[in-house]
Amino acid sequence: MFKKIHLLICVIAFAGLAANSQQIAPLRLLHTIRIPEVKGRIDHFDLDLKGRRLFMSALGNNSLEVFDLRANKLVHSIRGLREPQGVTYAPESNRIFVANGADGTCRIFDGSTYRLLKTVHFSTDADDTRYDPATRHVFVGYGDQGNAGLGILEAATGNLLQTIKLPGHPESFQLEKSGPRIFVNIPSAGNIIDVVDRVQGKIVATWKLGDAQDNFPMDLDEAHHRLFVVCRTPPEVLVLDTDSGKVLARIPSVSHADDVWYDAAHKRVYVSGGEGFITVIGQDDVNHYRRIAQITALPGARTSFLVPSLKRLYLGIWGLGGHPAELRVYETQP
Repeated sequence: MFKKIHLLICVIAFAGLAANSQQIAPLRLLHTIRIPEVKGRIDHFDLDLKGRRLFMSALGNNSLEVFDLRANKLVHSIRGLREPQGVTYAPESNRIFVANGADGTCRIFDGSTYRLLKTVHFSTDADDTRYDPATRHVFVGYGDQGNAGLGILEAATGNLLQTIKLPGHPESFQLEKSGPRIFVNIPSAGNIIDVVDRVQGKIVATWKLGDAQDNFPMDLDEAHHRLFVVCRTPPEVLVLDTDSGKVLARIPSVSHADDVWYDAAHKRVYVSGGEGFITVIGQDDVNHYRRIAQITALPGARTSFLVPSLKRLYLGIWGLGGHPAELRVYETQP
């Protein structure tokens, strides 16, 4: 009888552990879309939510790839670009903005026909882009030491409205929705974060990161005044207070990261990196965080895109070592 009771207890305990492990699995792979025609490095993404289209900058392929998210397949390629990096879709004007690193241009395409409408020239290395739905402006980071900044374009016309000078090349940057600030990662100017007032058109604060270097990806939890900055040396996520610039937490992460996302619904942070993993960090509260999972992908899985309303994380994987390039689709789990 004792053995039977002991066995029953073990079975119940194992079932409980299995159920619990299923509940806490942060990401579930739903689809893998192979894209063997795409060669080389994959950079950033954006979304047409209404049309269920995902735009992917295929930097090494000099193309912008367009995916139908209902059918989970590649449906169009815009070719002849020059190292496309940032991409932004402006829904009100149905325009696609693509920043090109090799020639410093931002090329603007019709969102229905994919016809080139306009080309805006910056000094060099046009990189990350952002859209402000309140003003319907597109922001473009560009340039190098001594000739870098943020360009502000009118989404409807593509006209350059303003440039804000920066001390070095801007990597990821984030726009406040409830205020005028822009937080800008500038690793080339001493691993700093510049805080820009976009109404005044100037830098209003500079935050130094100490021994943390190579601050590339960034995301913002505006509701709780927290900024997530991923550094590559050492590979870690820094959590900063956006009121003071103080570093509140440091969490080890995947190496060579190029994207980070805060998932407010699940209180998690996702970091994608070239080492071939997605680091998942749990938020216990706004001051305390811990790494809860390392999702195995493939080397070259640097860039990703979180769509909270669809409960999806999209991950770009370079074609390396005979393995074709891929777009992986994950579901965010409770």
